[in-house]
Amino acid sequence: MILTSYLQWKKLHHPVLHEHQTELWLRYAPGNNPDISGNKILKLKYQLEQALQQKSSGLLTFGGAFSNHLVATAAAAAENKLKSVGIVRGEEVDLDNPTLALCRSYGMQLIRVSRDFYRGRYQQDILQQLGDQYPGYLHIPEGGTCEAAVQGVSELDMCATPDGPASMLICAVGSGGTVAGLIRGSETTPVLGIAVVQDQSLPEKIRAFLATDRNWPEWQLIQALHQPMYGRFDQQLWQFCLSFAEQDVQLEPVYTGKALYSVFELIKAGKIAKGSRLSFFHTGGLQGLKGLAYRGLIPGADPRQ
Repeated sequence: MILTSYLQWKKLHHPVLHEHQTELWLRYAPGNNPDISGNKILKLKYQLEQALQQKSSGLLTFGGAFSNHLVATAAAAAENKLKSVGIVRGEEVDLDNPTLALCRSYGMQLIRVSRDFYRGRYQQDILQQLGDQYPGYLHIPEGGTCEAAVQGVSELDMCATPDGPASMLICAVGSGGTVAGLIRGSETTPVLGIAVVQDQSLPEKIRAFLATDRNWPEWQLIQALHQPMYGRFDQQLWQFCLSFAEQDVQLEPVYTGKALYSVFELIKAGKIAKGSRLSFFHTGGLQGLKGLAYRGLIPGADPRQ
Protein backbone atom coordinates (compact mmCIF):
# COMPACT_ATOMS: atom_id res chain seq x y z
CA MET A 1 0.00 0.00 0.00
CA ILE A 2 1.57 3.27 -1.15
CA LEU A 3 1.37 6.21 1.21
CA THR A 4 -1.55 8.58 0.66
CA SER A 5 -2.28 12.01 2.05
CA TYR A 6 -5.24 14.33 2.36
CA LEU A 7 -3.86 17.79 1.84
CA GLN A 8 -5.63 20.48 3.80
CA TRP A 9 -5.43 24.27 3.82
CA LYS A 10 -6.08 26.39 6.90
CA LYS A 11 -6.18 30.19 6.91
CA LEU A 12 -4.75 31.50 10.17
CA HIS A 13 -6.16 34.47 12.03
CA HIS A 14 -4.12 36.68 14.34
CA PRO A 15 -4.02 40.40 15.27
CA VAL A 16 -0.51 40.68 13.80
CA LEU A 17 -1.74 39.39 10.45
CA HIS A 18 -4.68 41.79 10.50
CA GLU A 19 -2.49 44.76 11.46
CA HIS A 20 0.00 44.05 8.68
CA GLN A 21 -2.63 43.09 6.09
CA THR A 22 -1.00 39.71 5.59
CA GLU A 23 -2.66 36.39 4.71
CA LEU A 24 -1.11 33.26 6.18
CA TRP A 25 -2.18 29.91 4.82
CA LEU A 26 -1.02 26.73 6.51
CA ARG A 27 -0.98 23.49 4.54
CA TYR A 28 -0.84 20.11 6.23
CA ALA A 29 -0.89 16.52 5.01
CA PRO A 30 -2.42 14.46 7.84
CA GLY A 31 -2.27 11.18 5.92
CA ASN A 32 -4.33 8.05 6.43
CA ASN A 33 -2.09 7.16 9.39
CA PRO A 34 -1.35 10.00 11.83
CA ASP A 35 2.12 8.55 12.42
CA ILE A 36 3.01 9.12 8.75
CA SER A 37 2.06 12.74 8.18
CA GLY A 38 3.32 16.10 6.99
CA ASN A 39 6.53 16.02 4.98
CA LYS A 40 7.18 12.37 5.91
CA ILE A 41 4.46 11.16 3.53
CA LEU A 42 6.11 12.99 0.67
CA LYS A 43 9.71 12.15 1.61
CA LEU A 44 9.06 8.42 2.01
CA LYS A 45 6.73 8.01 -0.99
CA TYR A 46 9.28 7.10 -3.66
CA GLN A 47 11.66 5.35 -1.27
CA LEU A 48 8.85 3.05 -0.23
CA GLU A 49 7.90 2.45 -3.86
CA GLN A 50 11.52 1.53 -4.57
CA ALA A 51 11.61 -0.93 -1.67
CA LEU A 52 8.43 -2.62 -2.89
CA GLN A 53 9.56 -2.76 -6.51
CA GLN A 54 12.91 -4.24 -5.52
CA LYS A 55 11.21 -6.66 -3.13
CA SER A 56 13.43 -5.38 -0.32
CA SER A 57 13.44 -7.29 2.95
CA GLY A 58 12.87 -4.09 4.88
CA LEU A 59 13.86 -0.50 5.57
CA LEU A 60 16.91 0.61 7.54
CA THR A 61 17.29 4.16 8.73
CA PHE A 62 18.75 6.45 11.40
CA GLY A 63 17.41 8.82 14.04
CA GLY A 64 17.58 10.25 17.53
CA ALA A 65 15.65 9.17 20.60
CA PHE A 66 12.56 11.22 19.67
CA SER A 67 12.82 11.10 15.88
CA ASN A 68 9.67 11.76 13.84
CA HIS A 69 11.41 10.06 10.94
CA LEU A 70 11.94 6.79 12.82
CA VAL A 71 8.25 6.61 13.68
CA ALA A 72 7.12 7.36 10.13
CA THR A 73 9.53 4.80 8.66
CA ALA A 74 8.44 2.12 11.14
CA ALA A 75 4.77 2.80 10.39
CA ALA A 76 5.27 2.84 6.61
CA ALA A 77 7.18 -0.44 6.75
CA ALA A 78 4.51 -2.10 8.89
CA GLU A 79 1.69 -0.96 6.59
CA ASN A 80 3.50 -2.57 3.67
CA LYS A 81 4.52 -5.76 5.49
CA LEU A 82 8.20 -4.85 5.47
CA LYS A 83 10.66 -5.26 8.31
CA SER A 84 12.38 -2.17 9.67
CA VAL A 85 15.54 -1.36 11.57
CA GLY A 86 16.27 1.93 13.31
CA ILE A 87 19.84 2.90 14.19
CA VAL A 88 19.38 5.10 17.27
CA ARG A 89 21.89 7.71 18.39
CA GLY A 90 23.15 7.05 21.93
CA GLU A 91 23.82 3.83 23.83
CA GLU A 92 21.99 5.20 26.89
CA VAL A 93 18.70 5.89 25.09
CA ASP A 94 15.51 4.74 26.82
CA LEU A 95 13.75 2.38 24.43
CA ASP A 96 10.53 2.83 26.41
CA ASN A 97 10.16 6.54 25.65
CA PRO A 98 6.93 7.28 23.73
CA THR A 99 8.63 7.66 20.35
CA LEU A 100 10.72 4.50 20.46
CA ALA A 101 7.93 2.50 22.10
CA LEU A 102 5.74 3.51 19.14
CA CYS A 103 8.46 2.41 16.72
CA ARG A 104 8.66 -0.97 18.46
CA SER A 105 4.88 -1.30 18.34
CA TYR A 106 5.21 -1.20 14.55
CA GLY A 107 7.80 -3.96 14.70
CA MET A 108 10.91 -1.84 14.22
CA GLN A 109 14.12 -3.36 15.56
CA LEU A 110 16.02 -0.64 17.37
CA ILE A 111 19.82 -0.70 17.57
CA ARG A 112 21.41 1.74 20.00
CA VAL A 113 24.86 2.87 18.90
CA SER A 114 27.50 5.20 20.30
CA ARG A 115 27.54 8.78 19.15
CA ASP A 116 30.91 8.14 17.51
CA PHE A 117 29.44 5.30 15.45
CA TYR A 118 26.38 7.39 14.61
CA ARG A 119 28.52 10.22 13.27
CA GLY A 120 29.71 7.81 10.59
CA ARG A 121 26.18 7.19 9.28
CA TYR A 122 27.10 8.60 5.85
CA GLN A 123 30.45 6.78 5.57
CA GLN A 124 30.66 3.94 3.09
CA ASP A 125 32.34 1.52 5.50
CA ILE A 126 29.58 1.97 8.10
CA LEU A 127 26.87 1.59 5.48
CA GLN A 128 28.59 -1.52 4.12
CA GLN A 129 28.78 -2.98 7.62
CA LEU A 130 25.06 -2.40 8.13
CA GLY A 131 24.33 -3.72 4.63
CA ASP A 132 26.15 -6.96 5.45
CA GLN A 133 24.28 -7.24 8.74
CA TYR A 134 20.88 -6.54 7.14
CA PRO A 135 21.06 -7.77 3.54
CA GLY A 136 18.25 -6.77 1.24
CA TYR A 137 17.22 -3.76 3.33
CA LEU A 138 16.73 -0.41 1.61
CA HIS A 139 18.87 2.24 3.31
CA ILE A 140 17.00 5.49 4.01
CA PRO A 141 19.15 8.43 5.21
CA GLU A 142 18.55 10.27 8.47
CA GLY A 143 15.46 12.45 8.15
CA GLY A 144 14.64 10.66 4.90
CA THR A 145 16.44 13.33 2.88
CA CYS A 146 17.71 12.15 -0.50
CA GLU A 147 16.89 12.72 -4.18
CA ALA A 148 13.73 10.58 -3.99
CA ALA A 149 12.51 12.54 -0.96
CA VAL A 150 13.09 15.90 -2.62
CA GLN A 151 11.22 14.68 -5.70
CA GLY A 152 8.27 13.68 -3.52
CA VAL A 153 8.09 17.07 -1.81
CA SER A 154 8.45 18.90 -5.14
CA GLU A 155 5.10 17.48 -6.26
CA LEU A 156 3.27 19.34 -3.48
CA ASP A 157 1.57 22.45 -4.87
CA MET A 158 2.19 25.15 -2.28
CA CYS A 159 1.93 28.05 -4.72
CA ALA A 160 -1.84 28.16 -5.22
CA THR A 161 -3.71 28.89 -1.98
CA PRO A 162 -7.54 28.79 -1.83
CA ASP A 163 -7.52 32.61 -2.10
CA GLY A 164 -5.04 32.86 -4.95
CA PRO A 165 -1.30 32.73 -5.74
CA ALA A 166 1.09 32.82 -2.79
CA SER A 167 3.70 35.56 -2.44
CA MET A 168 6.11 33.26 -0.62
CA LEU A 169 6.45 29.59 0.38
CA ILE A 170 7.78 28.88 3.88
CA CYS A 171 8.77 25.83 5.93
CA ALA A 172 10.92 24.73 8.85
CA VAL A 173 14.30 23.29 7.86
CA GLY A 174 16.11 20.42 9.55
CA SER A 175 18.01 18.29 7.04
CA GLY A 176 17.17 20.49 4.02
CA GLY A 177 15.19 18.05 1.91
CA THR A 178 11.78 19.64 2.37
CA VAL A 179 12.82 23.17 1.49
CA ALA A 180 14.77 21.85 -1.51
CA GLY A 181 11.58 20.15 -2.66
CA LEU A 182 9.55 23.35 -2.28
CA ILE A 183 12.13 25.22 -4.34
CA ARG A 184 12.03 22.60 -7.08
CA GLY A 185 8.25 22.60 -7.08
CA SER A 186 7.96 26.37 -7.42
CA GLU A 187 8.03 28.04 -10.82
CA THR A 188 8.67 31.60 -9.69
CA THR A 189 7.33 31.95 -6.12
CA PRO A 190 10.13 32.80 -3.65
CA VAL A 191 10.87 30.25 -0.92
CA LEU A 192 11.93 30.94 2.66
CA GLY A 193 13.43 28.19 4.80
CA ILE A 194 13.70 28.70 8.57
CA ALA A 195 16.45 26.55 10.05
CA VAL A 196 15.63 25.02 13.43
CA VAL A 197 19.09 23.44 13.64
CA GLN A 198 22.46 25.17 13.72
CA ASP A 199 24.16 23.65 10.70
CA GLN A 200 26.48 25.86 8.66
CA SER A 201 26.45 23.30 5.83
CA LEU A 202 22.68 23.54 5.25
CA PRO A 203 22.86 25.94 2.27
CA GLU A 204 25.32 23.59 0.57
CA LYS A 205 23.11 20.58 1.29
CA ILE A 206 20.10 22.36 -0.23
CA ARG A 207 22.01 23.48 -3.32
CA ALA A 208 23.13 19.87 -3.90
CA PHE A 209 19.53 19.06 -4.86
CA LEU A 210 19.20 22.04 -7.23
CA ALA A 211 20.65 21.43 -10.66
CA THR A 212 22.85 24.25 -11.93
CA ASP A 213 21.49 24.08 -15.49
CA ARG A 214 18.25 25.91 -14.73
CA ASN A 215 17.07 29.05 -13.00
CA TRP A 216 15.38 28.40 -9.67
CA PRO A 217 13.02 30.77 -7.90
CA GLU A 218 14.59 33.08 -5.37
CA TRP A 219 15.19 31.28 -2.08
CA GLN A 220 16.59 32.19 1.30
CA LEU A 221 17.57 30.33 4.45
CA ILE A 222 17.51 32.07 7.82
CA GLN A 223 18.06 30.87 11.37
CA ALA A 224 15.02 30.60 13.64
CA LEU A 225 14.63 33.96 15.38
CA HIS A 226 13.89 32.60 18.87
CA GLN A 227 15.61 29.74 20.72
CA PRO A 228 17.61 28.80 17.59
CA MET A 229 19.32 25.69 19.00
CA TYR A 230 17.70 22.42 17.98
CA GLY A 231 15.15 21.09 20.44
CA ARG A 232 15.38 24.16 22.70
CA PHE A 233 12.30 26.24 23.47
CA ASP A 234 10.90 28.28 26.32
CA GLN A 235 7.46 29.01 27.71
CA GLN A 236 7.03 31.99 25.39
CA LEU A 237 7.43 29.75 22.37
CA TRP A 238 5.22 27.03 23.85
CA GLN A 239 2.47 29.52 24.65
CA PHE A 240 2.67 30.74 21.04
CA CYS A 241 2.00 27.16 19.92
CA LEU A 242 -0.91 26.86 22.32
CA SER A 243 -2.44 30.11 21.09
CA PHE A 244 -3.57 28.46 17.83
CA ALA A 245 -5.47 25.62 19.50
CA GLU A 246 -8.74 27.60 19.28
CA GLN A 247 -8.30 27.61 15.50
CA ASP A 248 -7.95 23.82 15.61
CA VAL A 249 -4.28 24.06 14.69
CA GLN A 250 -1.88 21.85 16.59
CA LEU A 251 1.78 22.89 16.70
CA GLU A 252 4.93 21.53 18.31
CA PRO A 253 7.75 23.87 19.41
CA VAL A 254 10.71 22.07 17.80
CA TYR A 255 9.97 22.46 14.08
CA THR A 256 6.74 24.04 12.86
CA GLY A 257 5.96 26.12 15.95
CA LYS A 258 9.45 27.60 16.03
CA ALA A 259 9.40 28.39 12.31
CA LEU A 260 5.92 29.92 12.49
CA TYR A 261 6.97 32.08 15.44
CA SER A 262 9.82 33.38 13.29
CA VAL A 263 7.38 34.25 10.50
CA PHE A 264 5.37 36.41 12.89
CA GLU A 265 8.56 38.15 14.05
CA LEU A 266 9.47 38.89 10.42
CA ILE A 267 5.99 40.30 9.80
CA LYS A 268 6.14 42.52 12.89
CA ALA A 269 9.60 43.78 11.88
CA GLY A 270 8.32 44.75 8.42
CA LYS A 271 10.61 42.24 6.69
CA ILE A 272 7.63 40.65 4.96
CA ALA A 273 5.76 43.17 2.85
CA LYS A 274 2.22 44.23 3.74
CA GLY A 275 -0.35 42.61 1.51
CA SER A 276 1.63 39.36 1.24
CA ARG A 277 -0.11 36.02 0.97
CA LEU A 278 2.11 33.43 2.68
CA SER A 279 1.95 29.68 2.12
CA PHE A 280 3.40 27.78 5.10
CA PHE A 281 3.99 24.02 5.04
CA HIS A 282 3.21 22.30 8.35
CA THR A 283 5.75 19.47 8.31
CA GLY A 284 4.02 17.43 11.03
CA GLY A 285 6.02 16.00 13.92
CA LEU A 286 3.10 16.05 16.34
CA GLN A 287 4.05 12.68 17.82
CA GLY A 288 6.99 14.57 19.34
CA LEU A 289 4.60 16.25 21.79
CA LYS A 290 4.35 13.00 23.73
CA GLY A 291 8.13 12.90 24.03
CA LEU A 292 8.23 16.48 25.29
CA ALA A 293 5.61 15.65 27.90
CA TYR A 294 7.52 12.48 28.82
CA ARG A 295 10.59 14.60 29.58
CA GLY A 296 8.54 17.11 31.56
CA LEU A 297 9.14 19.90 29.05
CA ILE A 298 5.44 20.55 28.45
CA PRO A 299 2.47 19.77 30.73
CA GLY A 300 0.67 17.41 28.34
CA ALA A 301 0.81 15.86 24.90
CA ASP A 302 -2.19 17.76 23.55
CA PRO A 303 -1.99 21.58 23.27
CA ARG A 304 -5.77 21.74 23.64
CA GLN A 305 -5.45 20.56 27.26
